Amino acid sequence: MKATLSGHEAGPEQTIFRNMKTPPSFLSSLLGVIALWLAPFAGASEEQRVVEKIEGAPPPVLNAALPTLWVAGDSTAANGNPHATGWGKPLSLFFDQEKINVVNRARGGRSSRTFVTEGLWAQIVEQLKAGDVVLIQFGHNDGGPLFTGRARASLPGLGEETQDGEHPDGRKETVRTFGSYMRQMIGDVKAKGATPILLSLTIRQRWQDGKVERVNGRYAEWTAELARTEDVAFIDLSTLIADRYDALGEEAVKAFFPKDYVHTGPEGAELNAELVVSGLKALKENPFGALDPYSARGAAVEPATNAVYDAAR
Repeated sequence: MKATLSGHEAGPEQTIFRNMKTPPSFLSSLLGVIALWLAPFAGASEEQRVVEKIEGAPPPVLNAALPTLWVAGDSTAANGNPHATGWGKPLSLFFDQEKINVVNRARGGRSSRTFVTEGLWAQIVEQLKAGDVVLIQFGHNDGGPLFTGRARASLPGLGEETQDGEHPDGRKETVRTFGSYMRQMIGDVKAKGATPILLSLTIRQRWQDGKVERVNGRYAEWTAELARTEDVAFIDLSTLIADRYDALGEEAVKAFFPKDYVHTGPEGAELNAELVVSGLKALKENPFGALDPYSARGAAVEPATNAVYDAAR
């Protein structure tokens, strides 16, 4: 039995109360009420944070004979809901499920730091195998306080600096830089014989003089630099999306953002997923090896003509 959050089907990690006899309609209503009650106190509107992670939830059922395309990121890639749908949800539409597994493990509200410290990254690494591909995108949530509030920020930059601190509940933690957490992910993927691909951030719905905002801190710059130094492929998704938004115009793009200026609805998510696929197809070295993993819809996507950088330059 699958639980729902405010009427939306929960993902694999949110399947709960599997052995209880409580009627599904009651659970759905109860969780929806709790979600609405907690929303004003959540500290951010990025996602409904009720029952985010239930211990013991079954992993997704994968065909072990096939390679897997994994997504690691925040709410802009996560499954979300109709008012905040990340590009990782529709990504599977562009791939042939008889040739490749597509698993979206992006989680709303997470930074490079908390994706690691909460064990979400370890769950991916545990199932990784040679031949898999992992899309890694972080930065939206890497700013802010270190040990107060949501306490999710990484230290800025790509160095190995650390800062020790204590949370209000007494937990002690050594916080590292954005680059350090990202290098850990890259290294873990390579160690499993899989392929990491870094992506810059999605674009926010902010405009000036008829052009969409292209810069959100230095995370795109840092991610590109990491790709160079760690010799991995990089898709400048920020540029691909911004170019498309500028071509469509402000009024058309507004329809992609039903909730706020950060999170897309389903239509905007599908556009971003299409641009991810265009970036993958533009890589000179196919990250899937000899496999052509695309569905008919994916096959119809034209490769990007810019903003994509192969590992071997």
